[in-house]
Amino acid sequence: MQQLRVPDIGDYKNIPVIEVLIQAGDVVDVEQSLITLESDKATMDVPSTSAGTIREVLLKPGDVVSMGSVIAHIEFAGAGAHATAAPVAEEKRSSGAGSAEVAPHSDLMLQVPLAEANAAAVTSAASTQSIAVAAQPDTGAQLAPERSTDVAAGPSVRKLARELGVALADVKPGGRNGRVLREDVLAHAKTVLARPVSSSAPAAAGSGGLELLPWPEIDFAKFGPVERSPLSRIKRISGANLHRNWVRIPHVTNFDQTDITELEALRVTLNREAREGTAKVTLLAFLIKACVSALQRFPQFNVSLDGQDVVQKRYFHIGFAADTPNGLVVPVIRDADRKGVAAIATEMAELAQTARAGKLAPAQMQGGCMSISSLGGIGGTHFTPIINAPEVAILGVGKAGTKPMWNGSAFEPRLILPLSLSWDHRAVDGAEAGRFLAYLATLMTDFRRALL
Repeated sequence: MQQLRVPDIGDYKNIPVIEVLIQAGDVVDVEQSLITLESDKATMDVPSTSAGTIREVLLKPGDVVSMGSVIAHIEFAGAGAHATAAPVAEEKRSSGAGSAEVAPHSDLMLQVPLAEANAAAVTSAASTQSIAVAAQPDTGAQLAPERSTDVAAGPSVRKLARELGVALADVKPGGRNGRVLREDVLAHAKTVLARPVSSSAPAAAGSGGLELLPWPEIDFAKFGPVERSPLSRIKRISGANLHRNWVRIPHVTNFDQTDITELEALRVTLNREAREGTAKVTLLAFLIKACVSALQRFPQFNVSLDGQDVVQKRYFHIGFAADTPNGLVVPVIRDADRKGVAAIATEMAELAQTARAGKLAPAQMQGGCMSISSLGGIGGTHFTPIINAPEVAILGVGKAGTKPMWNGSAFEPRLILPLSLSWDHRAVDGAEAGRFLAYLATLMTDFRRALL
């Protein structure tokens, strides 16, 4: 027989006891809460430092304690104390005939497959699931830890609930004043584990299924005059693809800007000297050539994911978003690595004209390695473009603007182009994306580097 004392609880003295969580005859484990204290700053549980059987409790609610105060007398039974913990707990907490046994927390974590513990009540599918998965309610909704912040429970009980994947808000409290106790959490976990798996469970990971609320059905005419018209065919198709890509691809977008003052001067000179009837060189043509150089420098961007495989491409086809009266389409410049900027500009003009006429062939919109979406002619700075699957990256281009930039001795006006790079985090890491965009910005600042 030994004494359980209040351990070092910090710089606290004469702290009132608001709850006693044990009584004579209880079998306790190490770290199991014994009493609950409440200071002017926080509520804290005092855990047991030993395992054994409580023979006498020396405190009651309202008493004040400090470090070293005696809480109870405990009898150590060696291995027997642990061996009898589960039967004693079951005898105290059993909810009636036919219920499954409640094991202590340490045993429950080892009994995640419940094939033998509750063969009559648990289906074979449920018996192989982990507690974190099986503890979800039948609706398929994930347990939300934030729902437990206003539940009365001690730190050790909250820790146990987190380990078992149990939301305290779903647990029926058994303590005074609606306080959730340790045995309440274990009993709740046992009940959920014994619940058969619902046929309406959410789709397995990777299947693309989502548990969403139904789309609201609203009679807009009751608010005022309306006019209905069907979506264009292009918008119906592209909308479905964009929705799938946004949901299925873990998008990350990096933002940067690049100084294109010299490049813009070169573009103006080329167009002024160009022969009549030839296509004007656009900034987008330079961007396509710069993207090819960046893909060659960082081949991890020139891939597609096919299941668990990575398909490395040895060609360089670049798509560009073309605005048409019927919606957005993405023609593809094929083998852009073998074409000069002038040739790319000419092909872009031809493809854009074909797109506006609604005569693009499917083959002219397939096979891209990367896409570019430019809003430079419309306005805006940065945005988050949606990746055009099965590609793993897309470059968004905003409207260039003149800004004062420090050259080391003074500010001077420079033409700055905003860039937005969205990338698939399954295929690309953040460091790689940062280097890719930084390299691309460097090329646009000094396009001579694209020749190297």
